Amino acid sequence: MENTELLRYRRALKRKNYSAHTLKSYMNILDHFVRWAPVPFSEVTCKEVGLYVDHLLRKRRTPKTITCHLQTIRLFFEYLIQEEGIPMANPVTRISIRLPKPLPRHLKDDQVTRLLAMITDVRDRAIFMLMLRCGLRVQEVADLTVDAVDCQRKQIFVSKGKGGKDRIVYVSEDARSALLAYLSKRSAKGKTLFLVQKGTMRGQSLSVRGIQKRMEYYARKSRLNVSCHRLRHTMATQLLNADADLATIQDLLGHGQITTTQRYCWVANLK
Repeated sequence: MENTELLRYRRALKRKNYSAHTLKSYMNILDHFVRWAPVPFSEVTCKEVGLYVDHLLRKRRTPKTITCHLQTIRLFFEYLIQEEGIPMANPVTRISIRLPKPLPRHLKDDQVTRLLAMITDVRDRAIFMLMLRCGLRVQEVADLTVDAVDCQRKQIFVSKGKGGKDRIVYVSEDARSALLAYLSKRSAKGKTLFLVQKGTMRGQSLSVRGIQKRMEYYARKSRLNVSCHRLRHTMATQLLNADADLATIQDLLGHGQITTTQRYCWVANLK
């Protein structure tokens, strides 16, 4: 009975153009659940699903894997209820596993020095100094306009950052010097601050992916495990190590919740 339902479900997913990899993954999970389940599908309740979670935990499955199992099983029960007409409540709707959030990773001072030594292009140096000293996100850097930069007052207006929020960030002296060096050689008249420098796209806005690819290039060159976002983490950690208060760092980073900023405390305390 249940094997027949699984076969019909597999055919239904195939008609929806699910990939072969996804089908195999779903069927493996459901087969595991069927073999474990002490009752027929129609009698499964939240209690059985909870016991199944305990079973997976005893097998030392990670929260991410358990969540994947629950999502797959929930979709299967949705199919049974909506397509097969089984009169029951979906037993997985209120079951969830809380995934642990990894601590932000930052660069040590000697790693920062090593990375910056590799970045000689004036545009790229200005880009990554803004991330490192101002804590800008890669999307925020890509969206910057020339008018948003006030080198005289050493500040940048970030328009519609994450969550659609505006904020002002302050520019350190070394970041200001990098910006001025770039602006002095920037010949194009585009509104966007950072532009493509070579090829058929020359003079057009530099994309997020374009910035990320430059970082990947410098990561390989310096042999460091570094990303654009890690520069932002580094800035926050450096401020905490310099005894800046959390509220100030929250404003500079544009965090909606101070609990997000508090995660950096663990990193700072490990130094």
